[in-house]
Amino acid sequence: MIKNSFGLKIITLLILSCGALAFSFLSGQTKSLQPKELPEVYYKWLEEEVVYIISPTEREAFLKLKTDRERDLFIEAFWKHRDPDPMTEENEFKKEHYRRLAYANHNFGRATSIPGWKTDRGRVYIILGEPNDIQRFEGQSQTYPAELWFYQGMEKKGLPSGFYLLFFKPQGIGDYRLYNPASDGPMALLTSYWGDPMDFESAYEQLREYQEQLASVSLSLIPGEQTTALGRPTLSSQMLLQQIETSAWREVETKYAQKFLDYKDIVEVEYSTNYMDSDALICVFQEPNGMYFVHYALEPARLSLTQQENQFITNFKMNGTLTADDGKLIYQYEKNVPVKLNLQQVQELGHKPFLIHDLFPLVPGSYKFSLLVKNEVSKEFTTYERRLRIPPATAGPLMMPLLLGYNANKMPETKDRLRAFQIAGYLVYGQPGRVFLQSDTLSIAFQMIGLNSKQLAEGELLFAFYQNDQEFKSFTRRVKEYSSAPEFLEYVPLTEFKPAHYKVTVSYRFGGQVLASASEEFDITYRETLARPWVQAKVVPGVDDPTHLFITATQLYNQGKVEEAIKGMEKAVSLRPDSAEFSLNLAQAYLSLKNYKRTEELLAPFFNQGKPLAYEFYVTFGQALQHSGQLRRAIEIFDQAISRFGVNTVLLNSLGECYLGLDDKQAARVVWEKSLSLNPDQPEIKKKLEELKK
Repeated sequence: MIKNSFGLKIITLLILSCGALAFSFLSGQTKSLQPKELPEVYYKWLEEEVVYIISPTEREAFLKLKTDRERDLFIEAFWKHRDPDPMTEENEFKKEHYRRLAYANHNFGRATSIPGWKTDRGRVYIILGEPNDIQRFEGQSQTYPAELWFYQGMEKKGLPSGFYLLFFKPQGIGDYRLYNPASDGPMALLTSYWGDPMDFESAYEQLREYQEQLASVSLSLIPGEQTTALGRPTLSSQMLLQQIETSAWREVETKYAQKFLDYKDIVEVEYSTNYMDSDALICVFQEPNGMYFVHYALEPARLSLTQQENQFITNFKMNGTLTADDGKLIYQYEKNVPVKLNLQQVQELGHKPFLIHDLFPLVPGSYKFSLLVKNEVSKEFTTYERRLRIPPATAGPLMMPLLLGYNANKMPETKDRLRAFQIAGYLVYGQPGRVFLQSDTLSIAFQMIGLNSKQLAEGELLFAFYQNDQEFKSFTRRVKEYSSAPEFLEYVPLTEFKPAHYKVTVSYRFGGQVLASASEEFDITYRETLARPWVQAKVVPGVDDPTHLFITATQLYNQGKVEEAIKGMEKAVSLRPDSAEFSLNLAQAYLSLKNYKRTEELLAPFFNQGKPLAYEFYVTFGQALQHSGQLRRAIEIFDQAISRFGVNTVLLNSLGECYLGLDDKQAARVVWEKSLSLNPDQPEIKKKLEELKK
């Protein structure tokens, strides 16, 4: 168990190490500082304290931060993503790193003018830690002073199981330098060598006469490795030295650094250091009524829960935004996904991935979909970004992207609800990684858009599987074989598929020509079992529910398609006239068209009910009354808004216009002066006050 900054007891299930399908989109325009432009404490941290263990991605992100507060939070995240045991209060990695840094400064800088951390021995010690063994060769007349370090058990860093590192003093002076067999050679270790400077074999034989142990590592730092036929070192030692330089950060998933930079201005401070990796699966299906829905599954790398009595709970807050190619916001939503589990379920989930399923309607167009998901218990966040293209309803023939699943369950026929990845009467279960067992039956689900009756009757589908770009298996099906067409669900047993990487392509043929196709890749694993995910699904109303009509109409309105949007909103309001949200949005659309009568008709009934209303109701209703000449009634509405929500410049400025329209200049002057006291930067209001004074 661990505690977060709020003192909650949290249990974290390390579900899966996911590779997020994320595309950086916010930080590309941020200018980087030069290290010397940083305040001294952060310059020292970057260029001295973590210089050997920070990745290029992390370094680049750090140099793009603008404030000391951001830098402090980044440093906190930097150490947090290296903590080997988050269940303890102490960060063992950080403690060990600063111990190594102090040791290097104390022990390796004595014989040189530079601090110990800058020396070769200091650098290696900071990166790799204490050697398993050290041999020193000093006071020898035939060889220069040298130290031979031996390391073992570094496989997790991507290094050999055992290797040597040799440090020597060139010409017997100065500090110890890291020896490179390829560029230094045995002759660099000898105090006197008069042979051919390129004759490594002769130098090796001479060195072996004086110091056999030194000679054994002079051509290779890896025990037992054979040299080339000419007695020269192989490239293995050179590669080893290069791998050591990057081994300190190669194990760290540094995606968090880019996410910190991208979202530091969006997520709350308590979340900003807790980026969590994730993976996602997304597809688009068209419903029989012609409406498109975006289906997606998010798979966070871990699930953190807090215990309340006999339950383990959390809540995922999901914020989704869709923007057009010009950056205009088209749709935004916020949803909560509560998770409540008992102890047995938690124990089962500890061995499974965790998936959140959701879907929403979207009108045709090209968009950037951005999803921000926050675990409100652990204060962790993850993100997903993807380009989406929704084709026009008249497009076709068009094949939508393939959905590959490991299972498909028959869904009961119901029109009052809709779930993600529901197609052809089945609920298809897939995972972002698209990994399958040989014992699985692959479910291939997809849609065809725009097929006419003849194309449905006479068309055929070709399924082709490829391994290493070579066709592995193929078969053909007539479209009319599928009772669910133009929705299709095909099953393919994977018994004959050996573990490998594959691609499946589905092509639609009509009249001997391929008119549409789609492809997807997947893997067959060597493993005999796979932990399939625990799914937490958001269920939305059925496709005919006016909520979806209202959402898509709002999307059209945000695209500037006001007339088309109003048609959809009017239909939604007619189906649900008691919806305050529907009526308000439609009224705002009519207000933008200066149709004040219809705006008043939509909103007046809600004011007569005596129920609390949102601020936007008062502003929209009041402005409609104002512009239609009902000034005294508009003043009443604005006064009610001020009584309930307090003063602001919008309400005060509108009140001033109403008073001026009634020729009450004194009242207009009072409210406009109050408005300027709240925001002096209002040149139009200043101009109106000056005219009143005249």
